[in-house]
Amino acid sequence: MYFNANDIIKKRIRFGVNDNIHQLNIAYGIDKNFFLGCAVSITSILLANPNLDFSFHIFTNYINNELEKKLEQLADKYNTNITIYLVDDNNLSNLPTTKNWTIATYFRFIVADYFYEKTDKILYLDADIICKGSLEDLFILQFDNAVAYVVTEKDPIWWDKCATRLNEHKLSTGYFNAGFLLINLKKWQEFNVNSKALELLSDSNLSKKFTHLDQDVLNLLLLEKVKYLDRKYNQQVSINYELKYKSDINHCPPISDETILIHYIGPTKPWHSWAKDYKCSKYFIDAKSASPWKSTLLLSATSATQMRYCAKHRLHQRKFFSGIICYLRYCIKKIKI
Repeated sequence: MYFNANDIIKKRIRFGVNDNIHQLNIAYGIDKNFFLGCAVSITSILLANPNLDFSFHIFTNYINNELEKKLEQLADKYNTNITIYLVDDNNLSNLPTTKNWTIATYFRFIVADYFYEKTDKILYLDADIICKGSLEDLFILQFDNAVAYVVTEKDPIWWDKCATRLNEHKLSTGYFNAGFLLINLKKWQEFNVNSKALELLSDSNLSKKFTHLDQDVLNLLLLEKVKYLDRKYNQQVSINYELKYKSDINHCPPISDETILIHYIGPTKPWHSWAKDYKCSKYFIDAKSASPWKSTLLLSATSATQMRYCAKHRLHQRKFFSGIICYLRYCIKKIKI
């Protein structure tokens, strides 16, 4: 392996005592900015699947007493297991990052390394995913020789673009989103995915072509080694697309009755204060209301990008005063930069 997960994990904190052997293990890799999203994601899974047993695993480089207290409340309320793994991310510091892709995106490799030989499979989810349907079928899926179950991203036009950018024509038949990975841990280790992926990402010449970092690399390494699930398990929704429409009347959102997992992609998340009035955000808001974070305020804009989108959305929502204020804050922030 490229690293030993047990050496990178500094501390483990467990809440809950439910040890049903038929649990589905679900893991997240997050930093401080995605903690609220992760907590609500867990809540949504529990709300939508009251008849199923889960064990949740949060790999993070940040924790505090208040978060620990609320996670314990969440585990007690829903009779589930939640374990925090405090990660020393110095070993990953040489890997490429961007303002949208932090070092936490690589925590999924720690997940795969840690759980190898502890269980046969694990479901990795991005923290901006909300559940609104049953995950029961994921308990019984057979991998055969596949390394993972995945869901394609966007459409064949996008796949062709990725194939050209990454110089791999086979990607034209399918490019997946790494926010949902049902991993066959034995095959993942057998194909040495972690070492190969981290080696590619550490090569500065190769990594220049990676716009989606570990997602690009995983698509290259797992060519013809994955099975595809229906889009309902990773239905991507961009809240910023709401800006294209004057009203809900002429907006046909991709979320349907069949959708099981909603993936809020893009810089605007449902935990941002300027996103709460959209119908597509209600699934997050409803789950938050059923969690120990129900009284926690939605997050305000802090970065220049967030301030810009906050202004756009406020103006789109005809909240002109707050929109102008946010735009002025954005201008001041850009000047300081």
